[in-house]
Amino acid sequence: MIGYSSPAEYGVLADLSLSLAEYSVFGSMLAVGGIVGALMSGKTADYFGHRTTMWIINVFFILGWLAIAFTKVSWLLDLGRLLQGIGIALTSYVGNIFIAEITPKNLRGGLMTFNPWMTGSGVAIVYLIGSVVKWRGLALIGSIPCLLQILCLFFIPESPRWLVKNGREKEFEGVLQRLRGKKADISPEAAEIKEYAEFIQLLSENKILDLFQKKYARPIIVAVGLMALTQFSGLPGYTFYMTNLFVLAGISSKPGYVTLAIVKILSTTMAIFLIDKFGRRTLLMVSAAGTCLGSLLTGFSLSLQQDHHYWISSLALMGVSVYFISFNLGISGIPWIIVSEIFPVNVKGSAGSLCNLIYWFSSWVVSYTFNFLLEWSSTGTFIIFAGVSVFGFLFTVMLVPETKGRSLEEIQASVTNVLH
Repeated sequence: MIGYSSPAEYGVLADLSLSLAEYSVFGSMLAVGGIVGALMSGKTADYFGHRTTMWIINVFFILGWLAIAFTKVSWLLDLGRLLQGIGIALTSYVGNIFIAEITPKNLRGGLMTFNPWMTGSGVAIVYLIGSVVKWRGLALIGSIPCLLQILCLFFIPESPRWLVKNGREKEFEGVLQRLRGKKADISPEAAEIKEYAEFIQLLSENKILDLFQKKYARPIIVAVGLMALTQFSGLPGYTFYMTNLFVLAGISSKPGYVTLAIVKILSTTMAIFLIDKFGRRTLLMVSAAGTCLGSLLTGFSLSLQQDHHYWISSLALMGVSVYFISFNLGISGIPWIIVSEIFPVNVKGSAGSLCNLIYWFSSWVVSYTFNFLLEWSSTGTFIIFAGVSVFGFLFTVMLVPETKGRSLEEIQASVTNVLH
């Protein structure tokens, strides 16, 4: 659903007689919903639990798709996109936290990359289907995975760390045993989780003001910086308005979307195998450098469009492809992985809400202003994105910790120094 507005753009503009400004509002409503969802994500997950929250998420998704599919007026179109944004914001927090809390430390990085892999693959599939299916049909197709996930949730356990935090220790041990296997010895891991949860509970309650303590300064700076990087490096512009970008670059939409679909699936698949081999920090630096290169190539090609040479369009497609390959290798999913790892359980809900808020506010800024920036200067727009990527590279070098191969309790103790 994140990439829906790209292939749907010209169909929606024609059928509903929207202006470019009105369509920019539609595209940015996903981010507005994201801001709303961000404000409620941490508390919702803390109160209802991760599994119940995922049921709630899919209700938002289905209602959003139905509103878009059957709308005849722009406000219902915007409402549908708003509901989807709320669902995505909740998913961004709950999905990563849930995976981090149920997986063993030696598999956590690889398994957590399945979330951005599914997101990237989903965008790729939307691009492919959207090149042959009209926008209303594409919206109805989008509701199918949501219905399937509602059924699958009956077979998914609750997070063991959420259970122990809420005093449900018998369920906690049963779930942990189920996750690790019947013959696995869960005693050391269970003891570590319970000991750390008890210690953290003594520190403070989960309130937003608890984040603004000196011991949480580094995790907050890292989390906020990484959330801003994911959006201000250009993702909403590339993803939401790709059709418009193709027109500016002289690229035919169908082969362009097919190329990007292949690129997205391959690059997100590569990330799964690379993250636990090279680590989060290294891939983030490679990713930031690559998105900088991709944005520079894209901007340079757009500055030459008046020459109307075939190789210039090819250069533009290469720049976009380099951007997505690089983004999917690191910036796409690793910031969420790190955020899910560095905050102790007593402030994880509030931290998740704050990070989600920063992420979606940044997304709204880029998604709403992107078309206007292109009118100002297409080349200048992508030079700005490249500059943000350079900043992201330096930020990672100086501040982002490596969390590969360490338990959540070990990471959180070292980053916040709560045990010293």
